[in-house]
Amino acid sequence: MDRVFYSCSSDLTMKVGASVVSCRRGGNSATFDELNKYFTISGMPIVSSQYWNMVHGFTASDVEKDQEGLQTMRVLGRNMAFLLRAIDAEKRAHGLPEAEKESFATSFPDGK
Repeated sequence: MDRVFYSCSSDLTMKVGASVVSCRRGGNSATFDELNKYFTISGMPIVSSQYWNMVHGFTASDVEKDQEGLQTMRVLGRNMAFLLRAIDAEKRAHGLPEAEKESFATSFPDGK
């Protein structure tokens, strides 16, 4: 993921992103949090659902039994479609938000 986001030559501002994670048991929430940070550092709106975008299961057939997870994915799909349409309509009407012309990196070389 680091390579994809830090070497990407495209401007990802206002491109919609959604993390989806799957695991047998634990680790989903930490992974979900980490993945979403790539979107925020790139100026990307993040699509949410009714819960964290995750499913559980050791196998694909296990995931098919995760009714809550599957519902979360359906809601995510509808929310993503809505957000894509809303951003497209706003972009057509008013364009993208104005970008800052200068970039700053905070550092305190004087130690204060």
